[in-house]
Amino acid sequence: MSMFGIIEQLEPYSYLIYQVLTVIISVIIFILILKIVKKRLLKKVKSKKQITNVSVFIDLLKFLFIFFIIIIILFTYYGDFGDLGFIAGLFSVALGLALQKPISSVVAWLILTTRRPFDIGDRLLISNMKGDIIDIPLKHIILDEVGGTIEGEEKSGRTIMIPTSAIFEKEIINYTHQDEYILVEIVTSITYESNLKKAENLILFAVEKIMKTYWVNFPKKIEKQPHTRLQFRASGIDISVRYHTLTLNRNKIATDIRREIFNQIKKVNDVEFAYPHTEVLFREKKVN
Repeated sequence: MSMFGIIEQLEPYSYLIYQVLTVIISVIIFILILKIVKKRLLKKVKSKKQITNVSVFIDLLKFLFIFFIIIIILFTYYGDFGDLGFIAGLFSVALGLALQKPISSVVAWLILTTRRPFDIGDRLLISNMKGDIIDIPLKHIILDEVGGTIEGEEKSGRTIMIPTSAIFEKEIINYTHQDEYILVEIVTSITYESNLKKAENLILFAVEKIMKTYWVNFPKKIEKQPHTRLQFRASGIDISVRYHTLTLNRNKIATDIRREIFNQIKKVNDVEFAYPHTEVLFREKKVN
């Protein structure tokens, strides 16, 4: 069969062949452009996390390209905006259901990067997970865990990855949104036989002794003077001393203050620590 005969046989399918060739050429051009863009972006990034962001961005471009190619093919095939709109609507609904989480993550990331409710270095509590923000890439909020394997607020060495979409679903507490200082308290229990006024003075003195080196750098708006609150308990009186401290160093500072409170109280005879215990008291029987 001659070349002209082959062309005549393929003539009814010429439009379809034209479409297929157009799609193939478009895909080839897009892949080449994508490679160039990815290569240039990777030259500018420095960390592994930034490389991940580039990969996510490239994947998003691929998805958008495939989406528009499908829309164009459907339009070309049906040739009617009404039918195309109906098909596009069904496709969008199905796509939205399938990609609900990824789309939520992208929207959440855009909110985080534009409105900035928290920044790198802030300490967050998200549900029962606490940590300092290391990075906010496209899909996750990455935290350097605080606590977790230990009691208290020291860093455990573990990394927490929370989906960015969690900002729509979880309660978030930011320890350092306004400044680096928070109000905390230390509770000391003393016996009812103790000199209450002296105990309060000793505890306040211990706080002031430890905190005076930190107060030098406190801003004026942060209250420096500690204060006490009392609570009666079955085995003694709880003295709560409340003071402002550095959020990220609160455990170390609190430990130093507790040690100083212990040393101060052990120096005196009329203040005693209270603790659950049993005492047997013997009294002389009165003779009538």
